[in-house]
Amino acid sequence: MLSLSERDFQRLVNFVKTNYGINLEHKQQLIAGRLSNVITSMGYNTFSEYIDHILSRKNPEDIEIMLNKLTTNYTYFMREEAHFDYFRTTVLPWLEQTKKNRVLSIWSAGCSSGQEPYTLSMILKDYFSSKTGMWDTRVLATDISQNVLDTAAAAEYEEESLRNLPAGWKGKYFRKSSKPGFYTVADCIKSNVIFRRFNLMEPIRFKLQFDVIFCRNVMIYFDQPTKEALVKRFYDSTVPGGYLFIGHSESLPKSNIDYKYVIPAAYRK
Repeated sequence: MLSLSERDFQRLVNFVKTNYGINLEHKQQLIAGRLSNVITSMGYNTFSEYIDHILSRKNPEDIEIMLNKLTTNYTYFMREEAHFDYFRTTVLPWLEQTKKNRVLSIWSAGCSSGQEPYTLSMILKDYFSSKTGMWDTRVLATDISQNVLDTAAAAEYEEESLRNLPAGWKGKYFRKSSKPGFYTVADCIKSNVIFRRFNLMEPIRFKLQFDVIFCRNVMIYFDQPTKEALVKRFYDSTVPGGYLFIGHSESLPKSNIDYKYVIPAAYRK
């Protein structure tokens, strides 16, 4: 493993935090461990040379490789299931009653490899059933990593990751893949999810305000000021009465936010 000096560590920490909001201040050992092989494979001998390269060239592909190594994109279908139950039993009936134009605006922010937005799409398909064609239920799914977005768009998953799905959903919304032990999301679900690359540190300027925002297990990488600033941008981008869901390992301060707590890790405007 290559040695990472305090100076180079701070240079990299400041760059990542300023541009991507990710706080690595206490991750010196993790950075050294996860990037050493990347650095040598690129032909560099030291962290200093590698960080000079990252900071001077700002090559998007090299930065994405670095961020993928430093953050964990682990998820599965129906993760933190209570949120999906609340979405189905409370949020969707409210939307069905109030959205006169029948256009829903749902955002999976930090969607990783796609399990969350596809789960939302399956719930929407199940809920509206025969009325699906009368509603615009498309889900916007964004992530900073093009690599995980490509994986999400391919929609191919190991059978093990489907273990928490409701009975019957595997047969209804998945097809066996040509790859042994893998399943592919059905076209009716895939076509309902729109994948886009987006950095959550950027201004949120989408066409519509959102009825529901899922941003779960993303802000664990952010320090408190960065988190509060992002939640403020979320709030300004949410319709009155709309919801924000965060991860159960995350929390929002009772002060400095305008959302109101409704259930664990879920808030409403």
